Amino acid sequence: MEYMNHTFGNRFILIGLSTNPYLQTVYFVVFLLMYMVTILGNVLIIVIVRIDSQLQSPMYFFLTNLSFIDLCFSSTIVPRLLINTLSKDKSISFLGCAAQMYFHLALGGTECIILSIMAYDRYVAICNPLRYTTIMNKRICVHVAVGAWFANFLNSISHAFFTFHLPYCRSNHVDHYFCEMPPLFRLSCRDTLMNEIAVYVSGGLVGLCAFLLTLMSYVQIISTVMKIRSTKGSRKAFSTCSSHLVVVCLYFGAIVFVYMRPRNSYSPEKDRAVSILYTVVTPMVNPMIYSIRNNEVKGSLRRMLMPKAHNQTSS
Repeated sequence: MEYMNHTFGNRFILIGLSTNPYLQTVYFVVFLLMYMVTILGNVLIIVIVRIDSQLQSPMYFFLTNLSFIDLCFSSTIVPRLLINTLSKDKSISFLGCAAQMYFHLALGGTECIILSIMAYDRYVAICNPLRYTTIMNKRICVHVAVGAWFANFLNSISHAFFTFHLPYCRSNHVDHYFCEMPPLFRLSCRDTLMNEIAVYVSGGLVGLCAFLLTLMSYVQIISTVMKIRSTKGSRKAFSTCSSHLVVVCLYFGAIVFVYMRPRNSYSPEKDRAVSILYTVVTPMVNPMIYSIRNNEVKGSLRRMLMPKAHNQTSS
């Protein structure tokens, strides 16, 4: 680290998405709008679930966890992206880069676990409804959520620590729009094989296990709903599960592409494009997929926006 401090002034330069002024303006407008939609959608879910007594089931407890993660996850990446897109000074301090990478890893890993728990919750509710309140009781849900947060924030400390104890003597220009491990490894003048093995092991334990649990849960759900005699009910349930599965596959697929592929297949352009899927697109889409298609959430939103009309209808 002393080598980098003396050579590059203790700062990294984030190259960003493009050096073309026109494209920079387009990117700024697009990502600003996406970030605003992300903030609005996720805050709305948290508020609705908090104030509506009818939305106090385990599913909505984990949904608020997911919304809070997406708020923090997006806010860890996008504001810096917006500033750097139009600013001439694209530098970020060493500590700022370390903090961004740490929270990105911790929140991303926590989201993997929460998504798999939400899938399992739906599996129990649909495939084993008589035992739902026993399996998914409040105490278990709180312990699982706290465990997911604690384990991933603890796990990310080791990755951040060892990544930022590498000697960075090749360059301080990070070919990315935020501080992520693969592009940082390319700047080190030491062999990063052990760091990459640690990423593979951690990614396998957290990402792949969570994805397999999620996938198996949705396979069981879809298998069950296909047996529903009502064609309308079966089609609706299948549509909902399919949309959930598409988002989950996009999120996990992007993470596997960035972190689990062979070291000699690194491509800055592809990495930037794929990273946008799970750092910008997924946090924006999650509220729409998990809530806007949900009749209970839509009903709660109507009661909140039009309380007088709802009271007249009830009476």
